[in-house]
Amino acid sequence: MKSMEKPVLSFTHHSPIFFFFLFFFMIISTIISSTSSVQSRPTNFPLPRSVPRFLGKFSNQIETKPKRWIHQPYHYETRYFTQRLDHFSFAKLPSFSQRYLISTEHWLGPARLGPIFVYCGNEGDIVWFAANSGFIWEIAPQFGAMVVFPEHRYYGESMPYGSGEEAYKNATALSYLTTEQALADFAVLITDLKRNLSAEACPVVLFGGSYGGMLAAWMRLKYPHIAVGALASSAPILQFENIVPPETFYNIVSNDFRRESTSCFKTIKESWDAITSEGHKENGLQQLTKTFHFCKQLNSTDDLVDWLESAYSYLSMVDYPYPADFMMPLPGNPIREVCRRIDGSPNGTSILERIFAGVSVYYNYTGNVDCFQLDDDPHGLDGWNWQACSEMVMPMSSSQETSMFPAFEFNYSSYQEGCWESFQVIPRPRWITTEFGGHDIETTLKMFGSNIIFSNGLLDPWSGGSVLKDISDTIVALVTKEGAHHLDLRASTPDEPDWLVDQRETEIEFIKDWIDSYHERRKATFKL
Repeated sequence: MKSMEKPVLSFTHHSPIFFFFLFFFMIISTIISSTSSVQSRPTNFPLPRSVPRFLGKFSNQIETKPKRWIHQPYHYETRYFTQRLDHFSFAKLPSFSQRYLISTEHWLGPARLGPIFVYCGNEGDIVWFAANSGFIWEIAPQFGAMVVFPEHRYYGESMPYGSGEEAYKNATALSYLTTEQALADFAVLITDLKRNLSAEACPVVLFGGSYGGMLAAWMRLKYPHIAVGALASSAPILQFENIVPPETFYNIVSNDFRRESTSCFKTIKESWDAITSEGHKENGLQQLTKTFHFCKQLNSTDDLVDWLESAYSYLSMVDYPYPADFMMPLPGNPIREVCRRIDGSPNGTSILERIFAGVSVYYNYTGNVDCFQLDDDPHGLDGWNWQACSEMVMPMSSSQETSMFPAFEFNYSSYQEGCWESFQVIPRPRWITTEFGGHDIETTLKMFGSNIIFSNGLLDPWSGGSVLKDISDTIVALVTKEGAHHLDLRASTPDEPDWLVDQRETEIEFIKDWIDSYHERRKATFKL
């Protein structure tokens, strides 16, 4: 097995205080549409600062642009499975139809114990994630694996109560949108699928990126009999309740820009005061609307700040070394291009014009946009706000000294008020660590876990909340200095760097070891 260079990172370095999730990315990820047609959804909830998403509200501003992620680069069938609304109650409740994508094109079949690769669906349309998880499709033939992409409940087409409007109607309808229910969905689907195919003995390997990576890791821990191992890419399972410092996310974003250009970092840091100053002028909002080419006049400078913060955060998440269009069509090393435009503006260009030139790399690299909207959610990620207001409470702050963003502290009282106003619920900030662990994760995983890969790139702001060192021989951290948000799960390209090729080869070796060990143990059991 090829060895990888891994930085030595101590858990005690991250332990003193403490996100999305995303998006989440996610995250990076950053929030809900303010023009939702469902009355009970949040309208002015204080995001992204309180809860950055793994993915994002401001992704894909081009209304007329074809959504390329809808096209199917891989061959699969779309099927539907009837799921219980509540797996943990015997009350008579309505069921719902869970969508899943399945390919048996390369599967060896039950007689040869062909493995089953299952991607744990994230907070969005499963077709999108399938299209952006090429690594799984590419390695399936060499393993003779079936590939399954189950969709997360309350996202995409997997809506309880028959429609998104009914599913998101109020807190009662949304109460079944939890990580525990989602994991149970996956477990029931996998078990039923294996039974129907007489494939009970076929080993299952879990995959997931971002929130999906968290689910993959947690499922391996909660349902060890379901899967032999999990690849959890960019999975910030430690970004909860005083485990890592709350400023971690925004510090990493800031460092990504600072490493490209100190002057670029300083320009962005100074731009917030310039925005505030312009906004206070007579007709200031009108001028800001014109400068940043919005389709409708800004209601406040906060909207502009959120728009910019979102772009910077997602640029950090998808700072891939080659062109990609996971969130938006972007060049390789997009932060470098942003800073090139900010620093290279002609003399006499105002600071806000420089900022617009830079942020246009994210929002309009193709040059097809005439004006920008502020209320788009093309990937159907609205449910994340509910999750953030119930159990996925991931505190964040921004430091005046180390961050390029406006300074702010995480205020749980304000956060709780926003959740109550939006959903009439009170968050449970300690529930995730109670349910899945997190404190003293090294001891916990060493004693009770096995066969999990935590892969992270240090350019990804979510890496700060993930596992960044080996826990045992079977729970390993693959950490790359130049990697971004679950880059290893993306399809291979001819121009990808050698370190990424090596990382994927290492992951393949681990997966092979899991499957081989499973077969050996099974043979030994039958001999007895």
